[in-house]
Amino acid sequence: MTTPISTTPISTTRGTTADSAAVQGAVHGPVLAAGHGRVTFAGTAASEWIKFRTLRSTVWTLVAVVVLLVVTSVLAAWGSSVELVEAGSSTGMDIAQLLSAGYQLAQLAVAVLGVLIITGEYSTGMVRTTFAAVPRRVPVLWAKALVLTGAVLLVSLVSAGISYVATMPFHDELGATLDLSRAETLRMTVGLPLYLAAIGLLAFAVGALVRHSAGALTAVIALLLVVENVLMMVPLGAVEQISPFLPSTAGRRVLFDSEMITAVDAATAGAHLAPWQGYAVLLAWVAALLTLAAVRLRRRDA
Repeated sequence: MTTPISTTPISTTRGTTADSAAVQGAVHGPVLAAGHGRVTFAGTAASEWIKFRTLRSTVWTLVAVVVLLVVTSVLAAWGSSVELVEAGSSTGMDIAQLLSAGYQLAQLAVAVLGVLIITGEYSTGMVRTTFAAVPRRVPVLWAKALVLTGAVLLVSLVSAGISYVATMPFHDELGATLDLSRAETLRMTVGLPLYLAAIGLLAFAVGALVRHSAGALTAVIALLLVVENVLMMVPLGAVEQISPFLPSTAGRRVLFDSEMITAVDAATAGAHLAPWQGYAVLLAWVAALLTLAAVRLRRRDA
């Protein structure tokens, strides 16, 4: 007797699993070296780049960075021109000051991006698939950091270029110039992308430690805005010595001209860091937090 062929439908669970595997394979395929079947850092970085550029939240956050920087630069140029007209005088201005006028708002968008690039995978469970493809785990952290840094640097430079063009109608009226042969102008110009990239990495490291979007964002925003402002109001000698070494307070000095730095130093106590010394302090924060994140990633399950 011929055995009848079963007409029972194939399990939808198997179909879902297959589809999921196909999608994950498309993302993590670059992890394996062609023809060798082994994990490489270049492949891991390529995989992270695919994930980074295909997320809508990433695209919109980067667009927000551009908009905030450009709009604030235009508003700063317009406001300065109005003040000069009312005062009936004119004065020279460094265009680098206009280009970085929106750094305080832009750093918040960059911080959100830095947190979401890592916590998003934990919230969806995709991180387990990532670590299955890269069992050593830590290269994933460095690959994500590399992709984030490159994206923020590129977007910041593009934003500066757009801001320069957008503020051109005000340059003559303000007597504004951009002389990159001056060390101070060059520092402020390159300082914007460097500062935002460091803030992005700081937020990324906090996200890797906390592994929860809301908690990490709260911690980063508190560190950048709340803690520093609160400590500035505490009239204690010990606190005044700590305040200059907080990440944003120290790092943003690369964006200030000499007059601004002098004014800030006159209004604050404690150490008075040079611009690049302040940026080095910010990088030290980033290095310390990334090291802690790498240690936790190796010792704790996803």
